[in-house]
Amino acid sequence: MHACDRAHRSEPDSVSVCYARRDPLTTLPRKHPSSSFALRAWLRNRAARTHTMICRVPAVNDEYQLVMQMKPLVGITADRTMMGLHPSHVAGEKYIAAVVDGAQALAMLLPALGDRQAPEDLFAHIDGLLFTGSYSNVEPHRYGGHASAPGTLHDAARDATTLPLLRAAIDAGIPVLAICRGFQEMNVVFGGTLHQSVQTVDGYDDHRENKEDDLDVQYGPSHALHLLQGGLLQKLAGGASEVRVNSLHGQGVERLGDGLTAEAHAPDGLIEAISVTHARAFTLGVQWHPEWKHASDALSTAIFRAFGAACRDRMRMRTGSAAAASAHI
Repeated sequence: MHACDRAHRSEPDSVSVCYARRDPLTTLPRKHPSSSFALRAWLRNRAARTHTMICRVPAVNDEYQLVMQMKPLVGITADRTMMGLHPSHVAGEKYIAAVVDGAQALAMLLPALGDRQAPEDLFAHIDGLLFTGSYSNVEPHRYGGHASAPGTLHDAARDATTLPLLRAAIDAGIPVLAICRGFQEMNVVFGGTLHQSVQTVDGYDDHRENKEDDLDVQYGPSHALHLLQGGLLQKLAGGASEVRVNSLHGQGVERLGDGLTAEAHAPDGLIEAISVTHARAFTLGVQWHPEWKHASDALSTAIFRAFGAACRDRMRMRTGSAAAASAHI
């Protein structure tokens, strides 16, 4: 029998607190300060002094339940850029807001440090990954492409971080949502190739935005998407066979990577959404930008809700495994 279970049986009117390492088992009386602020402060101070880990909390009252609510932690990939003379790591606020408000998760930015932060070390702490869009293109040598046109923006530090991280995350069963550049990265790590300038390829439309337009116009619905019958995206779209999305990209999928499923096509035939056929967890890549005003679009709302739900499943599995391991220390 677990030590916390014994405490609950012996102290039915208490919340059990299990102290890690060699600290003794104690209990927190029900009649503690009534305000949730005071209770949070008490728990923080207690944890700081004794390295506590809450093992199990009975349904005593709403304030205890509020304190014990947990949100998954989602890593958001960052671009490496220069701010004046200083190398910096940045991510757009729209991605952060969509994780916090749309997926109901905590957001953490992941700097583009390459192998200086090993994926397995990150996976011990995070419950999902969002691979963002970017003004930069994936370097063509990553997929055997020809040299980019002069003036093309690249981000070698991001490539060195996101490409191995994305594949490792999918293999480890970490939920993944990949947007725009992230979508293209997903195709590349599975052996796919990219058109560097879709608008120059015969048979394809120009999928770029007009940068002179207001943002609401740039991110407004641009073209239809035909959804794969019975696919993940169609399920998120409530069974619809067609939706409308924005379009703000120059690169696009040329050859689909091995093990990927094309979830949606633009009217010109360009692949605009992919999933990993045998992924262990939620894995979706989209060429458009569902993070933009996600709450006002039904499909965008559904995408971030599904991603958040998968991250919560991962959190429960991760924290459950950690608790089980601690019980044997």
